[in-house]
Amino acid sequence: MNNRKIQYWVIPPKNDAEFVANMEEVLETYEKPYDESHPVICMDEQPVQLIKESRQPMPETENHPRRVDYEYERNGTASIFMFTEPLSGWREAIARSRRTKVDWALEMAYILEGRYANCEKITLVCDNLNTHTKGAFYEAFEPARARDLVRRIEFCYTPKHGSWLNIAENELSAMTRQCVSGRRVGDLGTLQKEISAWSADVNHRQRGVEWHMKIADARFKLKSVYPKIKV
Repeated sequence: MNNRKIQYWVIPPKNDAEFVANMEEVLETYEKPYDESHPVICMDEQPVQLIKESRQPMPETENHPRRVDYEYERNGTASIFMFTEPLSGWREAIARSRRTKVDWALEMAYILEGRYANCEKITLVCDNLNTHTKGAFYEAFEPARARDLVRRIEFCYTPKHGSWLNIAENELSAMTRQCVSGRRVGDLGTLQKEISAWSADVNHRQRGVEWHMKIADARFKLKSVYPKIKV
């Protein structure tokens, strides 16, 4: 039997002009100086399995660690939406029971009419999922409000197989490791409280994001992705 290990990785395509075009647009967006009237916001989302305890855990004592029964109960799923403004060091994780177009539009409206109410526009870096569309706002709101929200967003889509270009994905990974991984969270309300506390703690420490890859770096390091020009 062959027991060689397999490493799973996001393998970029070769000679893909569409990938390159979208990648360079994202990288160019990250190179722009900070503008509080037109900030760059990254968003991503991920599903989470809700797990309930089948029996009440036994608390930690002087002689024993906290003990949890190996059996558990699945209690449905939730979706975590992550929004982050890399240059200001702000991020917010929000959990909902679903991840439909309406759910996405409601969360977008919440930040546009809240934190970014005084911004004429934002640039939104996200993947090209079928829920991340202008039409989603018209499924959630009356036309006048939907149009007001849509006109304030400049979409910047990451390429297919290029999710690593989305800084919000990095924030989701950090949040998962630091807050969710290895724990049993049994209901949506508890999940919302936990990830909200994580967001507040990280924002309090104001850790910004240092994105190092530039377009020039991509053209040198990812040559195989760029089409070969036939003269």
